[in-house]
Amino acid sequence: MTVNVLAISGSLRAGSANTAALRTAVESAPADVDITIHDLRPIPFYDGDVEAAGMPGPVADLRAALTGADALLIATPEYNWSVPAVLKNAIDWASRAPDSPLEHLPTAMISAAGGGGGHRVQAHMRDVLAHNAVDVLDQTVQIPRGRTHVEDGTVVTPEHAEAIAALVVALRDHVREREVALVQQGSGSDRST
Repeated sequence: MTVNVLAISGSLRAGSANTAALRTAVESAPADVDITIHDLRPIPFYDGDVEAAGMPGPVADLRAALTGADALLIATPEYNWSVPAVLKNAIDWASRAPDSPLEHLPTAMISAAGGGGGHRVQAHMRDVLAHNAVDVLDQTVQIPRGRTHVEDGTVVTPEHAEAIAALVVALRDHVREREVALVQQGSGSDRST
């Protein structure tokens, strides 16, 4: 079975090291993993009045992409020791009930950020994702001084490129292990474990 992974970057910058990390994930993914990078740029700021009038098209597209994914891969910088607004906004829209596509979704995180490599933003993301009981892997990738490891839009430092590839494999394996457990429980493909 092919594992379908939706990937989102917390940076909109054209030369983003985090988007480069996602491209590296795409290029290094095994044949049985399909990674699609979803652009967060068109998503408007969350507004309850807008939501009440109906989900905007870009929000509906994100939610549909998450619904169709077996897993989520997030790559994010660390802004002022926390989550970038563009990423938090996307999560806020996706988290909304009923039937949030984030519920129990297997998720892995990469950060290319500053000297600390993004450990603070990853901790904050865990708190944010806990709202929907998102199934976040313990294994992560942290790339200090991310821009210094990128050439031609991908991560070129071998240790970081290998860590990204290993994370993709770990995410695939986690998805498959969950599926086996759910089948054994007679729960089909429900994400509720």
